[in-house]
Amino acid sequence: MLRPRIIPCLLVHNGGLVKTVRFKEPKYVGDPINAVKIFNEKEADELIVLDIDATSQSTEPNFRLIAQFAAECRMPLCYGGGVKTVEQAKRIIGLGVEKVAISSAVLDNPRLVSMIGKEIGSQSVVVVLDVEKDFLGRDYEVWTHNGQRNTGKSPVHVAREAEAFGAGEIVINSVDKDGEMKGYDLELARKVREAIRLPMTVLGGAGSLADIGELITTCGIVGAAAGSLFVFKGTYRAVLISYPGQAQKEALIHGAWSVYGVNQVRVAMGQNSAPRTNE
Repeated sequence: MLRPRIIPCLLVHNGGLVKTVRFKEPKYVGDPINAVKIFNEKEADELIVLDIDATSQSTEPNFRLIAQFAAECRMPLCYGGGVKTVEQAKRIIGLGVEKVAISSAVLDNPRLVSMIGKEIGSQSVVVVLDVEKDFLGRDYEVWTHNGQRNTGKSPVHVAREAEAFGAGEIVINSVDKDGEMKGYDLELARKVREAIRLPMTVLGGAGSLADIGELITTCGIVGAAAGSLFVFKGTYRAVLISYPGQAQKEALIHGAWSVYGVNQVRVAMGQNSAPRTNE
């Protein structure tokens, strides 16, 4: 049965594990391979690894590092960063990675989704959309190259287009919320969730397990991804890898999913659901 997933996301910069705030000033926090080993022990649902250098610097994926991740990881692994061709995607899958994430290349050529899907299976093709509000704070726009280039395109439009070309999953990554640890952009998550039928994962802003619960309450079956939440601890953001235990995770998902179900019934009956906020 499909169910919500809680997913650590690791950012790799110059071969190290880093954290950013609004896609800026990457802070080194440790060895990414060691982080993978810890998440293995904690039995994380899945793992996302994003190389934030590859696309912005126009380099190929670091296949040596990807092979190390695949060899160590005992959970489903999604890798993204610098993937622009079918051949690169096939090579990554051949190294033992379950999902390949593509981003800027899809904005240039949406048909790449179906081209890669034919070779590795559509379920393994993940489209990552880095999203930021415009300067007026009104409309959402998709950015590429690590938040450096504005496409001017709506994330809802791009997500629907990716779905039409056969993507297996959409990851919505909020630039505005990245590293802030003040909660997901629930408005953005809800807009995309209502527009597509694909599996969806939301990244950017989680600062507590309650934030994950609120996302599940808003979107139902969704991937709740987080970086800072699982890497930092306390007011001073000491580096400490963490992940909820099985009982804690089950209680969180069950409670949030129950509220989501009640809200769906209310909507079906023409009633207003419980109010939601962005944080």
